[in-house]
Amino acid sequence: MLAGLVLLSGCSFAPTYTKPSVPTAAAFSELTPEQFSGTDGWKIAEPKDAVIRGRWWEVFQEPGLNALESQVAGSNQSVAATLANFLAARAVVKQARSQYFPTVTASPSITESRQPLTPLSSSPTSVTGTEYALPFDASWEPDFWGRVRNSVKANSLEAQAALADLGNVRLTIQAEVAVDYFELRVLDEQKQLLDASAIADLESLKLTRVQEVAGLASGQDSEQAETLLEITRAQATDLGIQRGLLQHAIAMLLGRPASSFSITAQPLLAAPVAVPFGVPSQLLERRPDIAAAERRVAEANAQIGVARAAYYPTVILNGAAGLQGPSMQNLFSGPGLAWAVGATLAQTLFDGGLRRAVTEQARAVYLGTVANYRQTVLTAFQEVEDNLSTLRILSQELQQQNAAVESSRHYLTSATARYQSGLDNYLNVITAQITLLTNQRTAQNLQMEQLTASVQLIKALGGGWDMPQETTAAIP
Repeated sequence: MLAGLVLLSGCSFAPTYTKPSVPTAAAFSELTPEQFSGTDGWKIAEPKDAVIRGRWWEVFQEPGLNALESQVAGSNQSVAATLANFLAARAVVKQARSQYFPTVTASPSITESRQPLTPLSSSPTSVTGTEYALPFDASWEPDFWGRVRNSVKANSLEAQAALADLGNVRLTIQAEVAVDYFELRVLDEQKQLLDASAIADLESLKLTRVQEVAGLASGQDSEQAETLLEITRAQATDLGIQRGLLQHAIAMLLGRPASSFSITAQPLLAAPVAVPFGVPSQLLERRPDIAAAERRVAEANAQIGVARAAYYPTVILNGAAGLQGPSMQNLFSGPGLAWAVGATLAQTLFDGGLRRAVTEQARAVYLGTVANYRQTVLTAFQEVEDNLSTLRILSQELQQQNAAVESSRHYLTSATARYQSGLDNYLNVITAQITLLTNQRTAQNLQMEQLTASVQLIKALGGGWDMPQETTAAIP
């Protein structure tokens, strides 16, 4: 009988699980050897260098960013909520595991009773007595068809998926903090640029007034110079709106009230970094959202086994033992012992197609999770390709824009000299000033886009998350 129970307990009706296949290229299309030399932010993966580990934001060497990122895991409320979801999923696993063991209950009781006096009673008085009882009941459902094992497996896989969700949320928040931080620092640089430009415009205004007093320029030149000065000052003031919004957004991401949070203005220190991107197949283990989707495919596969186990009979083993007596002294005596054992077999004979429908539902859910997994992988490939393409093009555009800045600077120097010598009117100087300032701000915006694309590429590659390391520790 014991051998039979062991053999039956090894049954499982869940299909053998294999990870769904996804078409995967050998290399990213944006990755060609001739593109490496002219692109910032790319790096061929070297041995032990294919995975960005841990504190990935430190590659930018921004102390201010490092200080902010260290606060995300402990204070962001989205991370806290996702962590609570993982802890709840892990508790569900423990609940499912409890079905491996019998349920034992005890219900001790003390009963005081009185028998009424009747005409046929041999005793002239009523009879009273006390009854003490200490019963124990046990029931256990052996897992003959794998229902419990597949339930435990499904819940364990869901807990692993919840842990991957936690990694994905944490990575998303960290990337958002980095992007907002870089945008804020570029605004600080633009504020410095506009302030410096306003000082230069003020000097130009003084020059036109000197020229006007000397009879070398008209009052119109002074008016134009003053107008340009006020426009530049207004642009510098307008940056305060964007900076305030970014500062408030960072405060929210850190789980802090916006009214009590501030970031001191300072120039941007970060520069383009070499990101080791590896090959497309590595995304299957480096991205937490892919890992979560794959774990849910395995979970849905296990749920098919739970649904199919309902076709087979349920066996419940019951046992009861207890002590009963009229006094505490007699309670533990031999005659006070009572026990009973038994078994119950239950089989559904007709359910109107319920079990078949449940099984069909489980299979359909499985197919849906497979599709979601493949879509997640395809989206990951797209995101990496998008950011590689963006970095490649931005590298070329930034070089061209820097050349435009230098050309604009020479143009302004020449226009100013010709105006001072009386060869040109002041309109050429204003045009040169506006052109230089516009090109400088464009270059700074391109630098911000480059850093943002680098952050998004690291996020698309999975950041510091590693599926084998993370999910194996999901369940204690």
